[in-house]
Amino acid sequence: MTLFHDSRVFTTLALMICLLLAGLVGAPASQAQSKVRSFSCGDMPRSQNPAGLNGGYLTNIRVRGIYQNRTSACRSGRSLALAYYKCRRGKSVRGSCSGRTINGLRCRESNRTVSERAGQLNATVTCTKGSKRITHRYQQNLFQQ
Repeated sequence: MTLFHDSRVFTTLALMICLLLAGLVGAPASQAQSKVRSFSCGDMPRSQNPAGLNGGYLTNIRVRGIYQNRTSACRSGRSLALAYYKCRRGKSVRGSCSGRTINGLRCRESNRTVSERAGQLNATVTCTKGSKRITHRYQQNLFQQ
């Protein structure tokens, strides 16, 4: 009896070869496709802030993750910042959506400061999922409704 006539050995060997080939085929063709990039989108232009911001501003958007180019990264960052704003304002003028998942990313607020004298609330929001990270700052004027 030869080694290849034993069905268990042959099956195991065939399975190992298939897994090895599948691993080689599934590897990315180039590293550029899976490169994590960072983009600073700057301040969101006031013309792109929706009319319903009630004295609020979205500023300083930064995006890190796997994106094709700066345009798509910044579009994703702006979309998330606006969705976070809508969630936050749905609670109140001083509301927060920290700990919520928005657009598939887990968000948390930090550096939240309220200046009663100036009538402003400022905070930094960081939303993450895997290697993707979108950070933005917002300012909310408390006395303008």
